[in-house]
Amino acid sequence: MLAALGANDFEDLLRDVPRGLRLRGLELAPGLSELETMARVGALARRNRVFDDRLTFRGGGVYRRFIPAAVGAVLSKPEFYTAYTPYQPEASQGTLQAIFEFQSLITELTQMEVANASLYDGATAVAEAAMMAVVHTGRDEVLVAPYLHPEYLEVLRCYAEGRGFSVREGVDPGAATAVQVFQSPDFLGLIPDAAELSEGAHQAGALAVACVDPISLALLAPPGQYGADIAVGEGQQLGLAPSYGGPHVGFIACRQELVRRLPGRLVGEAHDAQGRRGYVLTLTAREQHIRREKATSNICTNHSLCALAASVYLTYMGPEGLHQVAEVSYRRAHALAAELARLPGIQLLHPERPFLNEFPVRMKNVLHRLRELEAAGILGGLPVARWYPELEDVAVFCCTELNDPAALGQLLAALELGA
Repeated sequence: MLAALGANDFEDLLRDVPRGLRLRGLELAPGLSELETMARVGALARRNRVFDDRLTFRGGGVYRRFIPAAVGAVLSKPEFYTAYTPYQPEASQGTLQAIFEFQSLITELTQMEVANASLYDGATAVAEAAMMAVVHTGRDEVLVAPYLHPEYLEVLRCYAEGRGFSVREGVDPGAATAVQVFQSPDFLGLIPDAAELSEGAHQAGALAVACVDPISLALLAPPGQYGADIAVGEGQQLGLAPSYGGPHVGFIACRQELVRRLPGRLVGEAHDAQGRRGYVLTLTAREQHIRREKATSNICTNHSLCALAASVYLTYMGPEGLHQVAEVSYRRAHALAAELARLPGIQLLHPERPFLNEFPVRMKNVLHRLRELEAAGILGGLPVARWYPELEDVAVFCCTELNDPAALGQLLAALELGA
């Protein structure tokens, strides 16, 4: 096999993988029995630090939310759980209908006209939306408003390198700008003026892409109301637990006139000669089908099982349940922000800016204080200096419906003790 691949040995096969990312070996002695191996692996696993959901105040794109038991019950049904993502138009009607329901729920949530069958995650959704705009407008600049999730920006720059467009940070679109991308709430948790950003893009002849938190849409205006052309986001909060960063589910919805630019697959409703309703893959302009090398995107699949989880979650919660989740998160985050601002050495970064359930604070000795919280069994805010060196003393705290008042009290008491 190595000879067929043109590799001299196994190390040669891995030459494109940076050495720092390779596992040097497992901490397992040779010749262990299965029983001994499982005992050793269990001991290694127990070295991981696990924090209670209620004592986790860190978001940054991945969130701990309550997941109703109905989500797992539906997902674990063998007809859903064991099937690989369907590729062909002859996929089962049950699978196609489940995807169609996901699309319908996303359009209702975002108030857009059409949605596809899902994408890999929020990062690919942003990049694919930017690519749609570049192809649609014929322009080659993507403008990114401040504090787009840095990992999303990294994926976007990777797309730009391969597809030949440029990425510039700012809110001043020009004649070469294909699209203005912005996030609401942004990576720091702050809410931008989405209507103003959308209008500015349109005045320059560009499209507007809104990257939105789906839970936030229970309280904030949806993208379809303030004039965004494409709405994207990360659906992990909709029934998917944090799990080492995945699997996630991205969503993308747009205006009707952009439907043929949508990546991946789209499920439509049809009727046969007898008038019976059916579901089919339709308008699939991917490279394996009619568009081939002229396809907007080379994404050819969707996260079907994760999309099903989002559909079950949204259906189970309903508009009132989703509103309650968002409102409880909002109230607890604002209560925590007010109390943190009273502690010595802590101040809100932008007290004048609105936020939903995440907010940035300045903390003296921020890393030391976060380590003290960890020692007390509390996962504190996310330090952001890794991405924004000018914010070296800033951490972003997050509250969800899982952070009960007693948990907020434990956090504040631990911070007071370490002040």
